[in-house]
Amino acid sequence: MFFTYLRRELRRRRKAALVVASGLALGIALVIVVSSVSAGMGRAQDKVLQSLYGLGTDMTVTKAAAPAGSDAQRPRFRFDAQDDGSGGEQSSDRVMVRGFQTLAGSTVGRVGAQSGVADAVGGLSLQVVKVSGAFTRGRFEQGEGGGGQGFGRGGAQPSPQGRVEGGGADFDVNNYSVYGTDVTKPALGPLTSSKITSGRSFTRSETDARVAVADAAYAKEKKLKTGSTVTVKGTGFKVVGIATADSGDAAADLYVPLKQAQTLAGAKDKVTTIYVKATDSQRIGSVKSEIQKDVPGTTVTTSADLAGTVSGSLSTASSLAAGVGTWLSIVVLAAAFLVAGLLTSSAVSRRVREFGTLKALGWKSGRVTRQVVGEAVVNGLVGGALGIALGLAGAYAVTAVSPTLQAQLGGGGGAGGGGFGGFRGGPGREAAGKTLDVALTAPVSLTTIALAVALAVTGGLVAGAFGGWRASRLRPADALRRVE
Repeated sequence: MFFTYLRRELRRRRKAALVVASGLALGIALVIVVSSVSAGMGRAQDKVLQSLYGLGTDMTVTKAAAPAGSDAQRPRFRFDAQDDGSGGEQSSDRVMVRGFQTLAGSTVGRVGAQSGVADAVGGLSLQVVKVSGAFTRGRFEQGEGGGGQGFGRGGAQPSPQGRVEGGGADFDVNNYSVYGTDVTKPALGPLTSSKITSGRSFTRSETDARVAVADAAYAKEKKLKTGSTVTVKGTGFKVVGIATADSGDAAADLYVPLKQAQTLAGAKDKVTTIYVKATDSQRIGSVKSEIQKDVPGTTVTTSADLAGTVSGSLSTASSLAAGVGTWLSIVVLAAAFLVAGLLTSSAVSRRVREFGTLKALGWKSGRVTRQVVGEAVVNGLVGGALGIALGLAGAYAVTAVSPTLQAQLGGGGGAGGGGFGGFRGGPGREAAGKTLDVALTAPVSLTTIALAVALAVTGGLVAGAFGGWRASRLRPADALRRVE
């Protein structure tokens, strides 16, 4: 009897039911769109942080760089001219630790042994400056500047950072970054922010092999491919793979096994950055404190620290979605529930004669109330179905358009005054003022759908509560007065 009466009443009052369902649908659709856009914002931010930080990394441990002007940071080159004045070709490489002071390799084990740390891996960030050219009737010496800054490619004269005594010079400078990665733990480190698009990555057995993975942009510039050989400080490395950064710039131009990088830099058993993965994201704060206490003098930077430095339209849109969007959804939903309740109550009032007659025939107030609540819940489910359809359409439209958001990478946070390794865990280029473009998507999860269904049922129950309360107050006499 309940379902028969329910089906008949819903058919008879289709317009009123559609009005109630439509109000709920709009509120639920807005919740779906806002939730999916917020999830898309989170994915976009994760993509930016991954390009800066490395996939799977929760925090990094570094030590502040030596003060500017330190002799340790000054590469020195010296070339003697040929006695016959013929100007023979000469070259010189300088390999320097980049960005941070080095840490003992044993520090990686200390960090990994901390409670709450799932894994830890060390890496060594290097900068290579190669000067080659012809120097005639004199001597070229460079040693007053840091990192080879001021050199120009193919220039006939040296920069102010060097000098030629008694002759001329025609030289070229090749300045690039090399990162030593622990090949036994490929799941952590900056190489995880790139995808191997040609060849292969390192194998776990290549701990001291003369192999390299080249960044795609650098490989294109230098015309490298799988099987090519690159020479760093007189050591040849076979390129076994080409890696393409998922977003932004790559962490380094070349990646080599950690032991080889340590040999190149003369930094045996040294690292510049320790990448850390926590056992639980809820423990990141406590793990950070423990590491700082156990390894004094270091800077521990978490992904949250980096997220706080991302500005631009991505940050603004995230704030709007999390703040204004959430509150707007709450207000619209509350309004939809209230309107649904008032409309249901009004509809019950218009059915006084009907319900009064049913009570006169023996229906108890509880049965009438259940009938009204049942109709309201069905209206809520219909509104939920419409809302899910509208929400999915809205999310699909956002994904199809894929508006571009900009992420401005600030220079704050991290160690050494230069940011968190240029926000690349040590090996990367300077990120201050760098802007990354990220396409916005609006993924809809099963959790969001489940939330929409729950809201639909809740809306139906709220409307049913209004209508049931009104129906419970009806008396058989009300029907007789209405007839009169």
